[in-house]
Amino acid sequence: QVQLVESGGGLVQAGGSLRLSCAASGRAFSTYNMGWFRQAPGKEREFVASINWVGGRQFAADSAKGRFTISRDNAKNTVYLQMNSLKPEDTAVYYCAAVRDGSGWLNGSWGRGTQVTVSP
Repeated sequence: QVQLVESGGGLVQAGGSLRLSCAASGRAFSTYNMGWFRQAPGKEREFVASINWVGGRQFAADSAKGRFTISRDNAKNTVYLQMNSLKPEDTAVYYCAAVRDGSGWLNGSWGRGTQVTVSP
């Protein structure tokens, strides 16, 4: 298991950008698939983007494609989510998650989240 701490959230106007960071503890960070999820008030938590531990293959939700980019720096035990062209509907608490191959995200490690608020 790894411990995860998100940062970088805040208030931004529509059309603006934010970069979220997720710092992980532990020596095996590079062996985890990493993901970003979000939960808006009154809605279920939803997948945003993920990046594999092998080869860095990336996946993104349709809502994120073309605007959000996930990346990782294994030397810094950190995964990032660059968010551009933000919209009010992107307002949510954003969570970082880590999981090993063969396990579902719900069984992985999760951070406490960071709030992103996009004003019109």
